Amino acid sequence: MAEPQSDRSRFTANIQGEIDSAALYRALSEAEANPQLAQIYVKLAAVEEEHAAFWARELEKAGHRVPSLRPSLRSRLLSFLARRFGPGMVLPTVNTLEQIDSGQYDKQTEAVAGGLPQAERSHARIINALAGGGNTVAEVGSLARLEGRHRGLGGNALRAAVLGANDGLVSNLSLVMGVAGAALSSHVVLMTGLAGLAAGACSMAMGEWLSVATARESYERQIAAEAEELAQVPEEEQEELALIYQAKGIPEDTARTMAAQLISNKESALDTLAREELGIDPAELGGSPWAAAGTSFGLFAAGAIFPILPYLFGFSGLAAVAGSLFVSGLALMGIGAATALFTGGSAFKLALRSLGFGFGAAALTFAIGKLIGVAVAG
Repeated sequence: MAEPQSDRSRFTANIQGEIDSAALYRALSEAEANPQLAQIYVKLAAVEEEHAAFWARELEKAGHRVPSLRPSLRSRLLSFLARRFGPGMVLPTVNTLEQIDSGQYDKQTEAVAGGLPQAERSHARIINALAGGGNTVAEVGSLARLEGRHRGLGGNALRAAVLGANDGLVSNLSLVMGVAGAALSSHVVLMTGLAGLAAGACSMAMGEWLSVATARESYERQIAAEAEELAQVPEEEQEELALIYQAKGIPEDTARTMAAQLISNKESALDTLAREELGIDPAELGGSPWAAAGTSFGLFAAGAIFPILPYLFGFSGLAAVAGSLFVSGLALMGIGAATALFTGGSAFKLALRSLGFGFGAAALTFAIGKLIGVAVAG
């Protein structure tokens, strides 16, 4: 007897989810330069493909045809970003999605019978370790050798890119609407919008440069202090490293042997201590301040340009205001939908939420500008 329609939809959704995960892991394996890490992604993809086959069999047993499915738009976009910019660009997002989905099979009887919940939680722990969030190496077994590989990501670059553009868009849209509300000329609105773009982008760039430069200087001081301790009291550093490994679930004897081997080579010992004790990747030190500043400038400017596009093309009056709201609205919805990449939420709902907040801010500043314009005009 065929299963209820709800089960048919559930099985199909499960297949889609497994196909998405498998495709993304395949992309990560192709983009990963480290062969050992690439092989781990391949194994994860293979397990997800087995899970997809499991749900396909359940769907067939229920008397339904297995649909021809392809990776979703979110999976394809994340795969593209991974291949274009490397695994580090999307790994924090993948980690977030894995943590959200790790318990999705706990209440599905077919999945529990097939042992899928344990596999999904294992995947979540592995990805968490790769993304730098793992606390125990024992949880991921052979992944002990991966310590420190992805620690220097410093947050979600994809999220930062989306939100950086959103900052520029909302702030300049509010500024433009405020000046337009004061009934000033289109030329004044355009100049104000351009000034807001330049000032905001420069402010964001300077703030980012200072943030990253300060972090680098702090990291350098910590590493220098660690190097001095390593030179003066290597026995204490060896003991600390052994304790760190033990805290991660490695047996005491093995941990002490690993620590002794590492301390024997001062260069590798300092590198390992910086990663394990301080949580710092000596090769990255938080990234380049100039690259961070340039990226921040560009992202803010990319968002801030939308509200003034109609004015740049010669529109004026109500037509310019309407055009500014139109193109800005499209951009707001695009940014809102893009946040679904790293939240796992509905792209449509997030697009509408972004539009609502952006237009709400614009309406408020327009009203304030209108009141100021009336007051100044007498």
